[in-house]
Amino acid sequence: GSRLFNRSRAGTDLTPEGKRFEPHARALRHEWNEARRRIQIPQGAAQLLRLGIQNDLAASYLGDWVAEFRAALPETAFYIEPDYSNQMCADLLTGILDFAVMFSPKPHPDLHFESVGEVAYRMISTETRTLGGVRPDRFVFAHFSPAFEEMHRQLTPELAASPVSVGQSGSVVSLLTAMGGSGYVLEKSAAELVGLGRFQAVEDAPDLRQPVYAALHIRHRTHTLHRKLTQLVARHFPFQAPR
Repeated sequence: GSRLFNRSRAGTDLTPEGKRFEPHARALRHEWNEARRRIQIPQGAAQLLRLGIQNDLAASYLGDWVAEFRAALPETAFYIEPDYSNQMCADLLTGILDFAVMFSPKPHPDLHFESVGEVAYRMISTETRTLGGVRPDRFVFAHFSPAFEEMHRQLTPELAASPVSVGQSGSVVSLLTAMGGSGYVLEKSAAELVGLGRFQAVEDAPDLRQPVYAALHIRHRTHTLHRKLTQLVARHFPFQAPR
């Protein structure tokens, strides 16, 4: 019986009543999606958890995480979706996801974020061991998150004009493997690739560190289950002193 929207040729705006109803609408949508999922539990499981994981972390950490999740929660079924931070924040708001690990929190009154550590990226090359030997025209510039991209530009401004820029460590590896050159990849990937002998560590290049966050709906902030997931994830991301 209340008018929630004012519509005009210029667009649609909330009325004062609509603004008061908005947080309740968000909560209702979240609860509805949670209710639907609670009756869609796979056979034999006590509960279903839907997890979002930053795309760039999935290849390196997913296996270890899920093994630990299943050991800690043996009666739980997991649905896992690698994705980007903005989409995971949206899915947590609507109840599509229960828990997420991401690079770029998007502040919202209904979301809770907790820092769990950081990952390091190191520069590798098929051509040189020194930063001075890195050619900008043979460099793959990485934009793994907005904060990472800004830090990358500030610390290595001479490489920002690279003709190729991508948003995943795995894509950097693929490009360097196919074309040669230099670029930043996850520390774990860098160690493996250098160990195989084709790549060299660019030893005087600065490490670039990306903070990692656990994210959940504010309603789950004190739940034992979500606290356990946060603790298990944090074990893999110790804070490190800059190199």
